Amino acid sequence: MSSETHAHPAGAHQGAHESGHGSLRGYLIGFGLSVVLTAIPFWLVMIGALGNATATAVSIMALAIVQIVVHMVFFLHMNTRTENGWSMMALVFTIIIVVIALSGSLWVMYHLNTNMMPGHDMSRMQ
Repeated sequence: MSSETHAHPAGAHQGAHESGHGSLRGYLIGFGLSVVLTAIPFWLVMIGALGNATATAVSIMALAIVQIVVHMVFFLHMNTRTENGWSMMALVFTIIIVVIALSGSLWVMYHLNTNMMPGHDMSRMQ
């Protein structure tokens, strides 16, 4: 066999590692989006743009979720092709467990609060 049959074309292995590495352009886009997604909630709170505390809180949480996705895509390089989709499956499983734990904890705390005996007014006792 000649050495030509075992030679690999230039960049043959480049595609295998491409999903794990980001480009400078990708990092700059991620950084820009992160800055904007941090500045918007700060602006909403500082000037009271929405006027309603509940609307502001919901907006901040929505922007936080978008920022988490931006970090996962641009900095952690997570997608459905990475590790044959296992990293995405692990993420989905983690999200399900966190939602179950948080909703269960909130449910228990709510029911503990509503089922407690009424408190006595200690300031009236002398």
